[in-house]
Amino acid sequence: MQNSAAHRLRLVSGPEGLSFILLLVGVVLKSTTSFNPVPVLGWIHGMLFLAYVAFLYLAWQQQRWDVKKVALLFVLSVLPTGGFFAERMLAKEEKGQPAAGAA
Repeated sequence: MQNSAAHRLRLVSGPEGLSFILLLVGVVLKSTTSFNPVPVLGWIHGMLFLAYVAFLYLAWQQQRWDVKKVALLFVLSVLPTGGFFAERMLAKEEKGQPAAGAA
């Protein structure tokens, strides 16, 4: 599974979650100080989010996941700490353990 889309999805889910949190911190900094990291952080987060969605779609096709699992992974991508939960869920599946939400 090392070269599969599911593995790539797992690898991008952590950085995507971290970039989301950093973007939220950047929005607060922009509102409260003269420092504005949002353009850079927004671009980075946007690229990671697009990669996450692309790998999610490819993994869905390769792994033949059910719609509930794909929906859960997508919802996790739009929650501030959801990327970390997605990474943990995918890591358990990659090790052969039953993942939560897997049917």
